[in-house]
Formats: sequence, structure tokens, C-alpha cells
Amino acid sequence: MSTTKSEHGLSKKGLSAGSVGLIGAIVIGISCIAPAYTMTAALGPTVSEVGLQVPAIILVGFIPMLLVAFGYRELNRSMPDSGTSFTWATRAFGPWIGWMAGWGLIAATILVLSNLAGIAVDFFYLMLAQIFNNPDIADLALNPVINVLTCLAFMLGATAISYRDMQTTQKVQYVLVGFQLIVLVLFGVVAFVHVANGSAFDATPVSLEWFNPFAVESFSSFAAGLSLSIFIFWGWDVTLTMNEETKGSRSTPGRAATLTVFIIVVLYLLIATASISFAGIGTGEFGLGNEDIQGNVFFALAGPVLGPLAILVSIAVLSSSAASLQSTFVSPARTLLAMGHYGALPEKFSRVSPRFLTPGYATIVSAVVASAFYAIMRFISEDVLWDTITALGMMICFYYGITAFAAVWYFRTQFFNSFRNFVFQLLFPLVGGIILAVLFFTTIIDSMDPDYGSGSNIAGVGLVFILGMVVIVSGIVIMIIQAIRRPAFFRGETLTVGRSDGTEDEELDELPV
Repeated sequence: MSTTKSEHGLSKKGLSAGSVGLIGAIVIGISCIAPAYTMTAALGPTVSEVGLQVPAIILVGFIPMLLVAFGYRELNRSMPDSGTSFTWATRAFGPWIGWMAGWGLIAATILVLSNLAGIAVDFFYLMLAQIFNNPDIADLALNPVINVLTCLAFMLGATAISYRDMQTTQKVQYVLVGFQLIVLVLFGVVAFVHVANGSAFDATPVSLEWFNPFAVESFSSFAAGLSLSIFIFWGWDVTLTMNEETKGSRSTPGRAATLTVFIIVVLYLLIATASISFAGIGTGEFGLGNEDIQGNVFFALAGPVLGPLAILVSIAVLSSSAASLQSTFVSPARTLLAMGHYGALPEKFSRVSPRFLTPGYATIVSAVVASAFYAIMRFISEDVLWDTITALGMMICFYYGITAFAAVWYFRTQFFNSFRNFVFQLLFPLVGGIILAVLFFTTIIDSMDPDYGSGSNIAGVGLVFILGMVVIVSGIVIMIIQAIRRPAFFRGETLTVGRSDGTEDEELDELPV
């Protein structure tokens, strides 16, 4: 493994350099976002919050994601390192904030891994129920033992693929992502055809007013809708964590991130407008205001929209969750690798598979923790499980926000060197970071309400707030333990604080292609 270090501590980790191209990075980025899964789960709740203004909320949620993506791009251009948020925040703010930024990413992705595995189980049995025309098969997912065993099987398969080289990951993702994108576009186009033909359930003409965020009735509804919108975009930063394995490590990951966000917003706008135009937002059988279908919109609308091809939607959502389950391993594994490499975690996390040149140990640890978390929570309480997933919105805003502010602070000496620097290194990441910070604190305050999330509470305090604080405080406790055991990193000896003046622009040589 190459461990040649620069003056400031940045160094390569021994990963397979040059194994991912621009298209491959975009595909993996789309896969991690899981558009089919996120839209079927988020469209209904977003309609319940903002009604016809779903397209407007999608666009508003897109803005901070794009602004933060530009900040990520600038940091990656200067410091291409697989630790991304952890490494960049450490370089900008020091080891303590950097460690917590890494913790935020790891906690969010591991929580999502368990959720994705659970969703894959649900849609696996739904698909079998449709294939064999036997609704009872879908109920197998309700059996905790069968559910957990199937979940572990999905997790094992995803881990095996992730452990192998990035070429294997890309080949799997091309198939799964390609299929779900084709089905989603087909769904949207056919829905509009039904509207044009007068055969839609509740035909609602598309209006420019749908794209007006100021038409949302209240700020609380706007904030709730925006939080959901932020969640459905989350995952694009996986393109950056692959930077040491990407052809053109300084430029390609940032370009892939921005293109991924643009592709996703176009896709979401198509699906949202098509679904609302076809079904309306009423409470009728297929109306998006019907609480009975809001948790899984595509499953309800697949039949009315696609008829005999409805099963394609179930397969698409299954492939979406399965694909994302596999690609989501990329981020926590490479962040853990970097944290081990720089001495912020035990050295064994820095182990790279000599055969596949992937972070083998970190991948296995991520899988074991996510699997154990899901299995324990599934048997204890589904409310606790899903409230924990709701709490991850805090972690997304937390580490994205820190990274955005890290870009601003790191580049502070060159803001006014050019108009480009002013826009991409100050204005965009600063605005994006402020939006995410406001959302972070708004969510903390709102989640204290005992009715927030599942409605579970302890001593009158919302369970989502308690779980979010448990995740953050756990990170602080583990960080303190690591600081006692591994003081070198926390003294700034392995990764130093710096800024982007002339002596620091070339910390890490371009990785070989």
C-alpha cells in the first residue's frame, strides 16, 4: 500500500486508482440516491405537506444540494482524498470538527444501509406476490424472523459485491440503475399519455403555480417539505468518496457530482408532475392525498398507469433499493479507511484488500454494524427503527453543512482572486451551508414534539429528537475515547490544519490513471 505523505499529511491509501470513469461515477451516484425507492416513499408525504407545490419544493431542495456540490467540487480539486468530509473538515477546522464530520457521514450511511435492506425485503416479497398472484406472500415480510433473515441475505450479497473491485460494482450498477431509470421514465410518459387521453384517475393540468414555493401555505409545511426534499437528493457525494479510484481524481468526481444532481432533479420533476397530473392530490382511491397509499405511491399507481406492465415498477423499486444498498457501502467504507489511515480510528480500518484494492475491513465492519442495528431494532420496535431513519435527516444536514463551511474557510485567502473563486468557493457553499444549518436546527427543535415522526416519545420528548441526540453524543464519546488512545491525530500530527494559499495547492499529486 502506498503511504507516501505530503508535507501536510495527505496521502494515497492503496486503492485501485483510475478504475472509475465519469459515466461510472454518475451511475454509482444515481444508484446511491435510489430515485425509484426515494420517490415512492417520499412523494406521498411531501404531497401531504405542500400539496400541489411538490415540484417547487423539489427545486428548492435541489438548490442547497447544488450549492454544496460546488463546494465539494472545489475541495476535491484542491485535496482529492477518499476521506472527503472527514479529511476536508480536519484540514479546515482541525481534528475535532473533522472527526465529527466523518462520524456524521458514517452514521447517516450506516443507518440508511439498514433501511435500504429492509425496503429491499418488502419489495422482494411484494414482487413475488405479484408474480404468483398470491397476496399472502407479501405478508411474509411482516414476520420478523423471515424479514431479518432475508435482510441479512441482501446485506451479504451487497457486501460481497462491494468487497470486490470497483469494476464489479460498476457492472452491477449499470444494469440495476439503467433498468430503474427506463421504468421511471416509462411511468412518467405513460401517465401523461393517460392525462392527454382522458383516462387518468383524476386528471389535473400541470400549472406553473406548482413550481412556486411561495404558494406553500405555511413555513412549517415548507420546512417539512424541504427536509423531505433534502433527503431524496442525499447520496450524490458518493462520487467524491471514490476520488482516489477515479480517472482524473481532481476534476472527474466534482463533475460527476454536479451532473448527478442535475439528472436527478430532472427525473424527479418528471415523476412528480406526472404522478400529480395523473392522480391528483385528493383522498380518493389513487389520489396522492390518500394516506393508505402515501407510503408506497408507485405500488398503488403502477396498475392504473402501466396496466399489465405494473410489475416492472415493483422490480424497479426492488432494483433501486438493492442497487443503493450496494453502492452506499462505498462512502462509509472509504471514510472509515481514511480515518484509520490518518490515525483517527484503529489502524486495522486502513487495511486495503491486496487482491481487490478495496477497503475490505471497513466494508465488512459497515455491513456487520448495519445488519446488527436492523436486526435488533426490527425485533425491539419498528417505530424506533423508522424514527432512527427519520433522525438521519439531522446527520445529513450536519455533515453536508460542515463540509460546505469547510470549503468557505479553507479557501478564505483566495475569495477575491477571481470572480470564479468568489462564486464557487465563497458564495455558493456559504449559502448552501447556511440553508442546511437552518434546517438542522429547525429539525432539532421540531423533533422535540412528541407527535413528530411515529409519535413515540419518552417523558414527552419526541423519540426522533432523542435518537438524533444519541447518534451525535455517541460520536462525541467515541471521539474522546479515540483521542485518549490515539492522540497523534488529535494533536494535528498526522493531518494538519491548513488553507489554500500558494504552498498548499498541490498537497496530493494527481493519482495515476
